[in-house]
Amino acid sequence: MSSRYFFTAAMDIAESKEEEFNDIYEKEHIPYLTDVPGVISIARFTTQPLKMILGGEEKEIVIEGQPKHTAVYEIESPEVLLSDGWAQSVDKGRWSTNIRPHTFNRRHVLFKKTSI
Repeated sequence: MSSRYFFTAAMDIAESKEEEFNDIYEKEHIPYLTDVPGVISIARFTTQPLKMILGGEEKEIVIEGQPKHTAVYEIESPEVLLSDGWAQSVDKGRWSTNIRPHTFNRRHVLFKKTSI
């Protein structure tokens, strides 16, 4: 982790658009945003069932309403998200017309690294 900031974009997508969502995210959205100055890396994740040991007992952790899809953006500073490059790239390609209108349960969070 070379950056002190991480931005996450989490969302659900209409089931009928899931294949197109994945295709456009991988082939267009990530490449466009990776080219923005100050964006270090982008990784995508899907929520998975979670069981773990806490206090000596196996627990199943359920967070109601957690979006299925999350992208983690490693960025140099919060200003990256306000830059002209970000503004142009975030709406470039088919994302803003074919995908964004079909997303819901969206969550955007900025994290600052607080330890070494």
